[in-house]
Amino acid sequence: MKGSTYRRCSCRDSKTGKELGVACPRRNSRNHCTYSIRQELPSREDGSRRSFARGGYASLKAAQADLDHFRALLGLTDTDDPEGTELIAAMLTEVSSEKAPLPDVEETRRRLNSGQDLIGSLTVAEWLDRWLAGKRIRKSGLNRYETDIRVHLKPRIGGRRLDRLRVSHLSEMFTAIVDANADLVEQNAQRKAAVAELATVPWKGTEHRARRKALKTAIDAMPPIRRVTGPSTRQHIKATLRASLNDAIGQQIITFNPAAHVEIDSVRNPKAQVWTDERVAKWQQTGEKPSPVMVWTPEQTGAFLDFVATHRLYAMWHLIAFRGLRRGEACGQPWSETNLDIHSLTVSAQLVQDGWDVETSEPKTDSGFRVVALDDDTVHVLQRHRKQQDADREEWASAWVDTGLVFTQADGSWLHPGKVTDLFERLVAASGLPPIRLHDLRHGAATLMLAAGIDVKIVSDTLGHSDTRITRDIYQSVLPHVGKNAAEATAKLVPLQRRTEAEQAARKAAKAAKKAKGQAKEKRKGQLKKPRK
Repeated sequence: MKGSTYRRCSCRDSKTGKELGVACPRRNSRNHCTYSIRQELPSREDGSRRSFARGGYASLKAAQADLDHFRALLGLTDTDDPEGTELIAAMLTEVSSEKAPLPDVEETRRRLNSGQDLIGSLTVAEWLDRWLAGKRIRKSGLNRYETDIRVHLKPRIGGRRLDRLRVSHLSEMFTAIVDANADLVEQNAQRKAAVAELATVPWKGTEHRARRKALKTAIDAMPPIRRVTGPSTRQHIKATLRASLNDAIGQQIITFNPAAHVEIDSVRNPKAQVWTDERVAKWQQTGEKPSPVMVWTPEQTGAFLDFVATHRLYAMWHLIAFRGLRRGEACGQPWSETNLDIHSLTVSAQLVQDGWDVETSEPKTDSGFRVVALDDDTVHVLQRHRKQQDADREEWASAWVDTGLVFTQADGSWLHPGKVTDLFERLVAASGLPPIRLHDLRHGAATLMLAAGIDVKIVSDTLGHSDTRITRDIYQSVLPHVGKNAAEATAKLVPLQRRTEAEQAARKAAKAAKKAKGQAKEKRKGQLKKPRK
């Protein structure tokens, strides 16, 4: 196809405003004019002509290089491939109209061969919608992805072209989220202060009524209380974007994932701490927990289980406390996977809470599928629970809901995981023990196993962790007496000459006693050797 380079002068006539073109008196001056290119494109389907034109090149060499680049793009398809030819022509037409740089030849070849869009105008929002629609995961996980996309990703970077998304764009997004957090904190504080002031204004009296009305008007005009986007949520937003962009790379839509390289604040998971006597005393004085994750001592765990011994769901509290099942796993455990004859149960299902809705689901990871060994006492507890459940079934008769689950409501229907958590918190409060979460009862089971000297691999498998490093990272704290015993055993391994004053005094007393004993013995021997008179 025809194509050429040519010089062009953009000077205009001062009177008419028209370009002078070849009539410009300075046209032959060096560096006065710029160079342009023009290349014919394949005709449209209706036969109309179209072409690519671009100017502003400082030298003939630069213009010729772009023209060669253009022709290389045109040459990517054969003459017997009208569909490919039309795709290339449409791409170059758009590049010309947008005054965009010519795309890379090899990248265009790759896109053409893989059936991808050549122009690359797919936006981040369009790709996220397409990616989310193709996800086949449980509803709760899908909703979490959808929230990240709807609330954060689409409003902030949705309009950007997917192939032009950069690390800097994501850094700006997360900085904006942190800045918005500061505004939310201030707005929440203002609203809380206004509500608190309103509560102090009496109802009676003209001035008081006017003040109350003014405060109510001000409160109505304020934004509602909103949650800030904390470090954990920001990490999840990053993970959502990273997963979606990885899939885009897998489909050869893009070649680089900026979400894998953006740096944001890390999240430090709280470590489990034990409710020692000192911590309990401070909690009783201040009402403050030393850590979000607290673990009972064996004595405190025993006190709680004794307190709830007659509760209908005692067997569930017992199972979580000793075997460390998750809340959803305990609520979804079927009798068909609970074999009391061989002292084991298989975790193969769970009840998952999505908002307030509940659905049954498989464990989230492969490590969640596991066999949990049961001790004799736990087996006896579950046997008594099954007898009670059989009695409940007879009492409810035809109204009984046969879910086949180990732990149910009184009529056999599902236990709502959220209600189980609320019930546990009420029982803990009634027991007078220091507070822990239901999930902390699972943490306590892990701590007890480690304190009993169980190998960390067995503890990890029992809990359903994918890696023993997770177990070690969460349960670095140990029960106080176990730590002391370990310290004493370690200290005894090193022989030392130094002694405390008390030890030295005891040692001297022992030597003196030994010496006195020896002298007395020698004296008795001397008396026995004396000749008789």
